[in-house]
Amino acid sequence: MNMKRVALNPKSEVVTTKHTKHTKAEPEPSCWPCARVARWKMMKWSQPFRVFRVFRGDSKSGFRLNPLLRRAQLGLLLFCSAAAWAADVSITVQADRPGAKINPAMWGVFFEDINFGADGGLYPELVKNRGFEFPDGLMGWSQVRGADAAGSIEIRTNDPALPASPHYLRLKADKPGSGFGMVNDGFRGMAVRAGERYTFSAHLRSTDGTALPVTVELLGSDGKAMTQARIASAPSKWGKDHTTLTAPASDPKARLQIRLEQPGTLELDAVSLFPEKTFKNRANGLRADLAQWLADLKPGFMRFPGGCIVEGRHLPLRYQWKTTIGPVEERRLLINRWNDEFKHRPAPDYFQSFGLGFFEFFQLCEDIGAAPLPILNCGMACQFNSGELVPLEELDPFIKDALDLIEFANGSTNFAWGAKRAAMGHPAPFRMKVLGVGNEQWGPQYLERYTKFAGILKARHPEIQLVSSAGPDPGDDRFRFLWEQLRALKADIVDEHCYALPAWFLDNSARYDRYPRTGPKVFMGEYAAQSVKTVSPSNRNNWECALAEAAYMIGLERNADVVVMASYAPLSAHADAWQWTPNLIWFDNLRSYATPSYYVQQAFSVNRGDVLLPTRVMRAPIAGNRQPRFYASAVRDAGTGEIIIKAVNATAEPQGAAIRLNGVPQVGAEGKAVVLASANLADENSFNEPKKVAPVEEKISGIAPAFRHVFKPHSLTVLRLSAPTSGR
Repeated sequence: MNMKRVALNPKSEVVTTKHTKHTKAEPEPSCWPCARVARWKMMKWSQPFRVFRVFRGDSKSGFRLNPLLRRAQLGLLLFCSAAAWAADVSITVQADRPGAKINPAMWGVFFEDINFGADGGLYPELVKNRGFEFPDGLMGWSQVRGADAAGSIEIRTNDPALPASPHYLRLKADKPGSGFGMVNDGFRGMAVRAGERYTFSAHLRSTDGTALPVTVELLGSDGKAMTQARIASAPSKWGKDHTTLTAPASDPKARLQIRLEQPGTLELDAVSLFPEKTFKNRANGLRADLAQWLADLKPGFMRFPGGCIVEGRHLPLRYQWKTTIGPVEERRLLINRWNDEFKHRPAPDYFQSFGLGFFEFFQLCEDIGAAPLPILNCGMACQFNSGELVPLEELDPFIKDALDLIEFANGSTNFAWGAKRAAMGHPAPFRMKVLGVGNEQWGPQYLERYTKFAGILKARHPEIQLVSSAGPDPGDDRFRFLWEQLRALKADIVDEHCYALPAWFLDNSARYDRYPRTGPKVFMGEYAAQSVKTVSPSNRNNWECALAEAAYMIGLERNADVVVMASYAPLSAHADAWQWTPNLIWFDNLRSYATPSYYVQQAFSVNRGDVLLPTRVMRAPIAGNRQPRFYASAVRDAGTGEIIIKAVNATAEPQGAAIRLNGVPQVGAEGKAVVLASANLADENSFNEPKKVAPVEEKISGIAPAFRHVFKPHSLTVLRLSAPTSGR
């Protein structure tokens, strides 16, 4: 065989070959024209043929044959080409030459309280505005007045139960009739599940000096009482009381009613209705189904609490971690950054109660096996809003917050903040190793502040890696300026963000091939393909976007020596209360489902591997000398001894591939394929079809050091192959 290779780029070639008859059985040839010939075993070649030019592999490939083959043979050749798989790709894995180690925390999750992701979502408190601290103190509440009832309601602040929550409700029943009280609507309703128990609690005070019973009811979406309980007597001084309600049926739009049935005055604050069933059955725990979605991702890290929410539109409205720990009812309410950010999706009732605070974030990380990655404000408000700056000479309190957080997460219980962690029920350290300084900031103002943070934090805690910002765009002047400066500063990890059309992600799978192999590492901290455009309410969580993300993630994995962490954003959205789309998980009050993008993330995370294996993908160009939409990478799982190949076929045709595993003495004859595929790029999952695009596991056989595989159209495939290397 005489062969001439014309290199197009380091990752693809056109191969021009003069072939003669194959005279013996061979393992699958490594060049794709030979692989195609080897497949056509039914044809008895008696004459040599010459491939003068080959176009990118499908049934339209052009051949000029020796005239002796004539038209009948040409027809048979073209028929076979169209009917059987075409090995237009070769994948060669150097299994005996492992490359970079893959960060165990490579694939993670990004949590931000957007789309009612915390209150009304992952944090399962059912009462909205439970402390009457919204600017409209009665938002979420409405008065109930039975027949012939008379009374009044008032928001008061004198002599409160909780100094951190100074507002409370006075409910005065002059003539209760059939009942006088208040109803809370919850977060677009309250979800209750049949047979499950819910704890009602509140700080109560009766001002009349007489025993005052309080009736608590669950109302169904039809307005009828589902169940009720009674607190026998509200105390004459502030005190916390509780009772339990058991839901007789499921209802996504239930409500909570508190009423008086005899004359009297009741004052109440910190009203709560909380499910007994939570993730890991923790007190003040998390909504079980949503937390389980996170656990099933098997994330290497969790970034929290954001995101732009870290910055605040103005500095007084920034996220401050110290106000989010301690007793829940003492955590100060704050308007959510996304309350009215988007005029097309306003949410005037969107606030942060911080029931899900920094302690709960650290605890969640521990529960799902993820490394904690908190992000702190660096003295800058959101530059898309006010862009307020803390003067450099006044930055010390912000830096002290970072030092205190390290002590809270990792410090001895003999120190103040370690003792606070222990008092909350966790004397052992959380073992935080990475900390973010600012979110999506840019410009010299950011560098000035980052430099001050880094100087002090690195001197005091060299064991902590710092994440710095590269701005909101993956390639503009702000980005280039920051990278140049951060490289000179010897930054640890640089956080890149990108929201773009699917084509960008397909075209940029090789983006990190061009990055220097030394210097700061990359954290791809926010990314998601947008079907229409960024911030468009018409964006869809479809298979086209997810497939493009998968191709991009192939490039992230192939560059594990540069890219050490990556996370999709945002994480989740309430179907009735979202501000941003697309998202990884959608939910309503009772149900939830994962999107195709979720299953792509999961495919990479649960098949992470421990070490990168050099992989060469040879692809024939298509018309116009363009590269085909086919991407592949390989890793080794040290625990199982398996080689894991991930491949994305982003074309509308099946893609045949000749796969060679170099350096393996033997290969298990059977393997496993996990396939995500859909012929329709517009396909989406939904509450009614939650698994329309979901992984399918298949057994594959005929595995050898050289074998062939057909990748489905529009697919992400994960192959797990038992292939120990020599000496292992």
